[in-house]
Amino acid sequence: MLSNSSKYALKAVLYLAVNSTENHKILVKTLSSRINVPKAYLSKILQELSKHNLVSSTKGPKGGFYLAEENREVRLVQIVNTIDGDNRLTSCLLSLNQCNADYPCPLHDLAGKAKSNFLKNLEETTVQDLVFDIASGKSFLPL
Repeated sequence: MLSNSSKYALKAVLYLAVNSTENHKILVKTLSSRINVPKAYLSKILQELSKHNLVSSTKGPKGGFYLAEENREVRLVQIVNTIDGDNRLTSCLLSLNQCNADYPCPLHDLAGKAKSNFLKNLEETTVQDLVFDIASGKSFLPL
């Protein structure tokens, strides 16, 4: 359900959330090697996230990317929608324009509830929620 771009964006944001502060910014090349995402691709993703105030950045010799407190309250759905567009998570799995509850595609009922639950979780979960999970050992993020 998530594009590679969204997965990379989420990995980058989570890495920044755990490893950066306003006083400790991370360069794209460092982040790229740590999360195993091509540098040029990651740079475009981070620029888009920064443009929408989902991550913070500073230019110059002490520049780089980081997560400010307000970035940590971003809901995961905002990151996905910024990267993939608003309808990626709600569109038909077979990309059929006419698919809906009244006129379902063959996969509509199979994925409908799971997709709705996933979307609901993305809407309710903040970056900071996942940072707490990582810090408590409930989940992991390779550092």
